[in-house]
Amino acid sequence: MPLTPLDIHNKEFNKGFRGYDEDEVNEFLDQVIKDYEMVIREKKELENKLLEQNDRLGHFTNIEETLHKSIIIAQETAEEVKRNAQKEAKLIVKEAEKNADRIINETLAKSRKIAMEIEELKKQSKVFRNRFKMLIEAQLDMLETDDWDHLMEYNVEPVFAEAEEK
Repeated sequence: MPLTPLDIHNKEFNKGFRGYDEDEVNEFLDQVIKDYEMVIREKKELENKLLEQNDRLGHFTNIEETLHKSIIIAQETAEEVKRNAQKEAKLIVKEAEKNADRIINETLAKSRKIAMEIEELKKQSKVFRNRFKMLIEAQLDMLETDDWDHLMEYNVEPVFAEAEEK
């Protein structure tokens, strides 16, 4: 166990025949006690500072660990968000492709239907034209018959004369 200032103060030396000067030894011991007390006080202050610094270091170490964990969590979260965004983008692209295919198929079906309707209208147009042509030809044939000439020969005056006489 180390010496204390009280141990130094209470230390007594045996007196010898030609011993040391008692006042000089006591004066030196008083100076040693003061210096030793000062060293002990400084040691205690340094120990307190060291404890304080260790506490602060522990606090900052905890902060560093917390920040490190937070960074790792943020990185993991960012990766997860990125993966989810990529999955969602793939789903959106697949859905868009399906919609595009559906729209294309619907458009092709409509265009086929319209093409068939056009062909049907062409056929109907030909039939109508032929019928109309036949109707006109029939009417021309009727105009070219002798029946019209016979009507021109019919005399209307005798019919009026008979009517006047009556």
